[in-house]
Amino acid sequence: MPMPMGSISSKFLQSYAGYDLILGSIAAFYVFMAPYTKVEESFNVQSMHDILYYRHHLNSYDHLEFPGVVPRTFIGAFLVSILASPVVPIINLLGFPKIYGLVAVRLVLGCVILSTLRFFRFQIRKVFGHQVEAFFVLLTALQFHLLFYCTRPLPNILALGLVNLAYGNWLRRNFCSTLSFLIVATLIFRCDILLLLGPIGLEFLLTRSIPFCKAFKCCVGAAVLSTGLTIFVDSIMWRRFVWPEFEVFWFNSILNRSSEWGTSPIHWYFTSALPRSLLVAYPLAMLGTLLDRRVAFVFLPLLSFVVLYSKLPHKELRFIISSVPMFNLCAAVAASRIYNNRKKTLWRLMNIVMLGLFILSAGCTITTFMASYNNYPSGYALERLHHTSHSGNSAEAQCWVHIDTFAAMNGISRFCEYAFPWRYSKEEGIPLEELHKRNFTYLVNEHAFVDGYKCLFSEAGFSRLRLQHGFPPIVLEKEVKVYVHEKRKMKNTMPKEWSGC
Repeated sequence: MPMPMGSISSKFLQSYAGYDLILGSIAAFYVFMAPYTKVEESFNVQSMHDILYYRHHLNSYDHLEFPGVVPRTFIGAFLVSILASPVVPIINLLGFPKIYGLVAVRLVLGCVILSTLRFFRFQIRKVFGHQVEAFFVLLTALQFHLLFYCTRPLPNILALGLVNLAYGNWLRRNFCSTLSFLIVATLIFRCDILLLLGPIGLEFLLTRSIPFCKAFKCCVGAAVLSTGLTIFVDSIMWRRFVWPEFEVFWFNSILNRSSEWGTSPIHWYFTSALPRSLLVAYPLAMLGTLLDRRVAFVFLPLLSFVVLYSKLPHKELRFIISSVPMFNLCAAVAASRIYNNRKKTLWRLMNIVMLGLFILSAGCTITTFMASYNNYPSGYALERLHHTSHSGNSAEAQCWVHIDTFAAMNGISRFCEYAFPWRYSKEEGIPLEELHKRNFTYLVNEHAFVDGYKCLFSEAGFSRLRLQHGFPPIVLEKEVKVYVHEKRKMKNTMPKEWSGC
């Protein structure tokens, strides 16, 4: 007897090719539409490039010339680069530019993170049922930030993979593994995961989920192994004895210098970051704690994590992104309860409101994506320069491109560079009036006018969202962010359609 179509589609969605295909397709769409990266991702992006293209030639590695404020671990970059390494020779063989290599490493990272999310999702299915799992996937798909960031090589995202594994083991009641994954994430990738480890570990002890002696042994073993690994690997790569996350902890927490990058009010995570990242899941997550006792036990440590993080003056959404999957679980439980009771009057009204919030969340995600798509002006500017007729007229002469600090922070990485005759410089500290004395053929920077150069074109980037009467109610406004200049002594081959300077 043939299976009903509804049953077939349900089985398909619950299989690996179902829910994972949905989430993976959205994440891949974000990669292809916005392949460039920003300054927050620069260390791991440059490290992956250098591991793939320079391999054992450490003298050519970017971090030795531009070390950044604090050192970061190479372990995540090594893992992703090793998995992506079979693709790079194919890209080179086909003659594709290196930007395809960036797409490859980002897709690999996305596969790793979504695989850990899949493990967490399977535990949700076992504990809460198929319907809660389905709502978990729906909420995740409707949100922008988790799937957009899961392919971006931030330390927070590398830590997120381990946190997802910890969440899955938490639902499996494998408390020792939960603590171990959180410790590895803390000591290798993000020291601030300690603010999540503390409330979860305290709840385990207060509820007697795990004996203190067993928890202590698990924590010490994981701490020794992860600390030894990061010190061994990173001391070789940085050419000095170093434990990167300890230096990050000292810089951010002891010296409290993270506030040099800006401060936000103490309520910012609750009034801005969580509403933007969770969308409809934000009110549903709080409702879930009232509807299911099991949800309260996972919600309270996550709430404590965000509260503790709120004490730090410098705040960014990516700092608390590891809380999003668990908040989505809490929201999915509430959504499932509302849907199952929709035939009752009050619940029917709640179901209609919930559906409206789903639609609103989809609209917010589309708007946020459009803003993010226009948030990498330097990458688009350099790519546009590469495709001009100038490159074709330089078969023998080198084309030196100087990239200033602003341009390097807003879309340009080593993956954006082309082979001969193109050459690049990110030398810092050159006075603007001195640039014409240097041997740079082109400039990519934030200045509209540079002595000795003529502006070829400019590239606009996202500026702000503006509300208006009529349709659409929200308008995305852009402004010129980056300019590309050519040295005046060169022959002008600028196409007539270029303008904007």
